[in-house]
Amino acid sequence: MTLPSWQNKNLGGRARTALWLLQVVGVGKTFKKVELREAFPDAAQIDRRLRDLRDYGWKIDTSRDDPTLTQQEQRFVAAGAEVWLPGQAKTPKHKASITAAQRNKILAADNYMCRACGIAAGETYEDTLTPAVLNVARRKVVLPDGSTDHHTVTECKRCGVGSSERTVDVTQVLAQVRALSPMERQALTTWIEADQRTLGPLEKAWGTYRSLPEHLRKAVAAELADDNE
Repeated sequence: MTLPSWQNKNLGGRARTALWLLQVVGVGKTFKKVELREAFPDAAQIDRRLRDLRDYGWKIDTSRDDPTLTQQEQRFVAAGAEVWLPGQAKTPKHKASITAAQRNKILAADNYMCRACGIAAGETYEDTLTPAVLNVARRKVVLPDGSTDHHTVTECKRCGVGSSERTVDVTQVLAQVRALSPMERQALTTWIEADQRTLGPLEKAWGTYRSLPEHLRKAVAAELADDNE
């Protein structure tokens, strides 16, 4: 089937961007942001139209996905839905927007903590001292009956950037819980009630030990060996 021209201004920005990728860039080829903007000089949000394509199965890698790319480069990896056809460009159900009130309710239910790394709103990352910014993400969940659905969850900006869609299998989680010993189940219950994992002396000692240089790790290991004799 002959594709419509990407220069057809009667098509929407999303459709024209998809066609530009196919007709100008080509699958597997790289392009720069400036080239995209030059192709659509009258489109103020053309970068957003490009990002929208990912919701329809289009794979477009950035430097976060492919370290060989520069920050100004992207690679058109694979085409998705034919968004220029009637009915193909409907907003995916799981991408429907939420209201400000719904967003606040989700953040409050998650205790204003990222459900991926556990950082709270405004806390700083230890490696960068940058304060965390929380967003609401939609996570794919595999339910016990085998069906899948998307549920909203709090996620910090850093965990969300450059990551593929996270999937959680409820059956797998339940199986992991059932395999725990009574002592481990009690510890998990305590963490769930506090909504955070509290490290005991043993875990803190292990974390500190791992940060030591090799010769000091050997010294600690030697002392433990003496104690066990």
